[in-house]
Amino acid sequence: MDGDPDLAGGQLNIELWPEFTDRFAKVFRTKTRDEWVRVFAGSDACFAPVLSLREAPEHEHNIVRKTFVEVDGIMQPAPAPRFSRTPVDHPAPLPELGEHTRSALVEWGLAASLVDDLFDCGAVA
Repeated sequence: MDGDPDLAGGQLNIELWPEFTDRFAKVFRTKTRDEWVRVFAGSDACFAPVLSLREAPEHEHNIVRKTFVEVDGIMQPAPAPRFSRTPVDHPAPLPELGEHTRSALVEWGLAASLVDDLFDCGAVA
């Protein structure tokens, strides 16, 4: 596609986009993701591989940028945005199942006696 006169300047022509989509798809299917990563490595192309959720925390850019944090053994995205002079707290561990049920029901307006009855009959835990 390099130097293809049909493509020269055509990227701004919306009517050609379906054709371009097909042509680019055919080209991209000629290599694996990892092969494309090697092709673009070290270039100034705006390019990044699509990573799985398992791969993303191990990618060198995400490690350097501290994009992921581990909380209670669970890897998850770090809080964003992150500014150099504004520190953010890491996410807290998840509450235990039912840890806030009683306080939430009371806060939502249920009478404490009704909440007690719900717990006693096993409707909530």
